[in-house]
Amino acid sequence: MRFLLLLVLSVWSLPAQADIYLEPQAFVKQQFAGNAPQAKVIWLNKTLKAKLADILKHEYAGLRVRYWQGGQRTVWVLNEIGKEKNITVGITIEQGKIRQLQVLAFRESRGWEVKHDFFTRQFLSLFLKEGMLLSGHIDSITGATLSVRAVKKMAKVALYLHQTVQP
Repeated sequence: MRFLLLLVLSVWSLPAQADIYLEPQAFVKQQFAGNAPQAKVIWLNKTLKAKLADILKHEYAGLRVRYWQGGQRTVWVLNEIGKEKNITVGITIEQGKIRQLQVLAFRESRGWEVKHDFFTRQFLSLFLKEGMLLSGHIDSITGATLSVRAVKKMAKVALYLHQTVQP
Protein backbone atom coordinates (compact mmCIF):
# COMPACT_ATOMS: atom_id res chain seq x y z
CA MET A 1 0.00 0.00 0.00
CA ARG A 2 2.79 2.43 0.89
CA PHE A 3 4.59 1.57 -2.33
CA LEU A 4 1.45 2.34 -4.36
CA LEU A 5 0.96 5.65 -2.55
CA LEU A 6 4.61 6.57 -3.11
CA LEU A 7 4.32 5.67 -6.79
CA VAL A 8 1.19 7.78 -7.25
CA LEU A 9 2.72 10.76 -5.44
CA SER A 10 5.97 10.57 -7.39
CA VAL A 11 4.18 10.45 -10.76
CA TRP A 12 1.83 13.25 -9.73
CA SER A 13 4.76 15.50 -8.76
CA LEU A 14 6.63 15.09 -12.06
CA PRO A 15 6.97 18.33 -13.98
CA ALA A 16 4.80 18.63 -17.07
CA GLN A 17 6.73 17.74 -20.20
CA ALA A 18 6.59 19.89 -23.27
CA ASP A 19 4.33 18.68 -26.03
CA ILE A 20 6.37 19.58 -29.10
CA TYR A 21 4.18 19.68 -32.18
CA LEU A 22 6.75 21.06 -34.61
CA GLU A 23 10.40 22.03 -34.18
CA PRO A 24 11.02 25.77 -34.74
CA GLN A 25 13.54 25.11 -37.53
CA ALA A 26 10.99 22.96 -39.37
CA PHE A 27 8.35 25.72 -39.06
CA VAL A 28 10.76 28.30 -40.48
CA LYS A 29 11.68 26.04 -43.40
CA GLN A 30 7.99 25.44 -44.16
CA GLN A 31 7.32 29.17 -44.31
CA PHE A 32 9.99 29.62 -46.96
CA ALA A 33 9.18 26.51 -49.04
CA GLY A 34 12.14 24.59 -47.60
CA ASN A 35 14.69 27.33 -48.32
CA ALA A 36 14.90 29.37 -45.10
CA PRO A 37 17.01 32.53 -45.19
CA GLN A 38 19.73 33.22 -42.65
CA ALA A 39 18.35 34.22 -39.24
CA LYS A 40 18.49 37.92 -38.37
CA VAL A 41 18.45 39.61 -34.99
CA ILE A 42 16.67 42.72 -33.79
CA TRP A 43 18.38 44.24 -30.77
CA LEU A 44 15.94 45.68 -28.26
CA ASN A 45 16.69 49.28 -27.38
CA LYS A 46 14.83 51.14 -24.62
CA THR A 47 11.99 52.16 -26.93
CA LEU A 48 11.41 48.64 -28.24
CA LYS A 49 11.65 47.13 -24.76
CA ALA A 50 9.08 49.62 -23.48
CA LYS A 51 6.72 48.86 -26.37
CA LEU A 52 7.06 45.10 -25.83
CA ALA A 53 6.45 45.55 -22.10
CA ASP A 54 3.31 47.50 -22.97
CA ILE A 55 2.07 44.66 -25.19
CA LEU A 56 3.09 41.81 -22.88
CA LYS A 57 2.15 43.54 -19.62
CA HIS A 58 5.59 42.59 -18.26
CA GLU A 59 9.25 43.13 -19.17
CA TYR A 60 10.58 41.19 -22.15
CA ALA A 61 13.36 38.99 -20.78
CA GLY A 62 15.76 39.02 -23.72
CA LEU A 63 18.08 41.60 -25.23
CA ARG A 64 17.30 40.58 -28.79
CA VAL A 65 14.75 38.69 -30.87
CA ARG A 66 15.68 36.36 -33.69
CA TYR A 67 13.65 36.32 -36.89
CA TRP A 68 13.85 35.27 -40.53
CA GLN A 69 13.05 37.56 -43.44
CA GLY A 70 12.50 37.05 -47.13
CA GLY A 71 11.07 40.04 -48.99
CA GLN A 72 7.90 41.26 -47.26
CA ARG A 73 7.67 38.08 -45.17
CA THR A 74 9.04 37.71 -41.65
CA VAL A 75 8.90 34.63 -39.44
CA TRP A 76 9.03 34.82 -35.66
CA VAL A 77 9.36 32.04 -33.08
CA LEU A 78 8.25 33.49 -29.77
CA ASN A 79 7.68 32.25 -26.23
CA GLU A 80 5.22 33.56 -23.68
CA ILE A 81 4.08 32.18 -20.36
CA GLY A 82 0.48 31.02 -20.19
CA LYS A 83 -0.06 30.40 -16.50
CA GLU A 84 3.31 29.07 -15.39
CA LYS A 85 5.23 27.72 -18.38
CA ASN A 86 6.22 28.84 -21.87
CA ILE A 87 4.10 28.34 -24.93
CA THR A 88 6.15 28.47 -28.15
CA VAL A 89 4.44 29.88 -31.23
CA GLY A 90 5.62 30.32 -34.81
CA ILE A 91 4.14 33.35 -36.58
CA THR A 92 4.54 34.38 -40.19
CA ILE A 93 3.79 37.98 -41.15
CA GLU A 94 3.50 39.13 -44.73
CA GLN A 95 2.70 42.68 -45.79
CA GLY A 96 1.72 43.56 -42.23
CA LYS A 97 -0.79 40.72 -41.79
CA ILE A 98 -0.60 37.34 -40.10
CA ARG A 99 -0.19 34.68 -42.76
CA GLN A 100 0.37 31.72 -40.41
CA LEU A 101 0.22 31.16 -36.65
CA GLN A 102 1.03 27.76 -35.18
CA VAL A 103 1.63 26.53 -31.65
CA LEU A 104 4.97 24.72 -31.84
CA ALA A 105 5.31 23.58 -28.20
CA PHE A 106 2.98 23.61 -25.23
CA ARG A 107 4.21 23.08 -21.67
CA GLU A 108 1.20 23.97 -19.50
CA SER A 109 -1.05 21.42 -17.81
CA ARG A 110 -4.20 22.97 -19.32
CA GLY A 111 -5.13 25.24 -22.17
CA TRP A 112 -3.60 23.04 -24.88
CA GLU A 113 -6.65 23.63 -27.06
CA VAL A 114 -4.91 26.72 -28.45
CA LYS A 115 -2.89 24.37 -30.68
CA HIS A 116 -5.93 23.47 -32.81
CA ASP A 117 -6.73 24.99 -36.20
CA PHE A 118 -10.17 26.15 -35.03
CA PHE A 119 -8.36 28.55 -32.72
CA THR A 120 -5.25 29.54 -34.72
CA ARG A 121 -7.28 30.14 -37.92
CA GLN A 122 -8.83 33.17 -36.22
CA PHE A 123 -5.51 35.02 -36.49
CA LEU A 124 -5.14 34.74 -40.26
CA SER A 125 -5.07 38.12 -42.04
CA LEU A 126 -5.18 40.09 -38.79
CA PHE A 127 -3.06 43.22 -38.48
CA LEU A 128 -2.33 45.79 -35.77
CA LYS A 129 -4.71 48.67 -35.39
CA GLU A 130 -4.07 51.89 -33.54
CA GLY A 131 -3.46 51.28 -29.84
CA MET A 132 -1.76 47.92 -30.46
CA LEU A 133 -5.07 46.15 -30.96
CA LEU A 134 -5.62 43.19 -33.25
CA SER A 135 -7.85 44.04 -36.22
CA GLY A 136 -10.29 41.22 -35.42
CA HIS A 137 -11.90 39.49 -32.48
CA ILE A 138 -10.38 36.27 -31.14
CA ASP A 139 -12.87 33.91 -29.51
CA SER A 140 -11.60 32.56 -26.22
CA ILE A 141 -11.65 28.93 -25.10
CA THR A 142 -13.26 27.96 -21.82
CA GLY A 143 -10.54 26.74 -19.46
CA ALA A 144 -7.74 28.14 -21.63
CA THR A 145 -8.02 31.85 -20.93
CA LEU A 146 -4.37 32.36 -19.98
CA SER A 147 -3.12 30.38 -22.98
CA VAL A 148 -5.37 32.40 -25.29
CA ARG A 149 -4.03 35.64 -23.82
CA ALA A 150 -0.44 34.45 -24.28
CA VAL A 151 -1.01 33.60 -27.96
CA LYS A 152 -2.72 36.95 -28.59
CA LYS A 153 0.22 38.77 -27.01
CA MET A 154 2.69 36.89 -29.19
CA ALA A 155 0.67 37.76 -32.30
CA LYS A 156 0.81 41.44 -31.36
CA VAL A 157 4.55 41.27 -30.66
CA ALA A 158 5.24 39.64 -34.03
CA LEU A 159 3.11 42.20 -35.88
CA TYR A 160 4.79 45.09 -34.10
CA LEU A 161 8.32 43.78 -34.64
CA HIS A 162 7.50 43.10 -38.30
CA GLN A 163 6.68 46.81 -38.67
CA THR A 164 9.99 47.79 -37.13
CA VAL A 165 12.13 45.68 -39.47
CA GLN A 166 10.34 46.63 -42.70
CA PRO A 167 12.04 49.34 -44.83
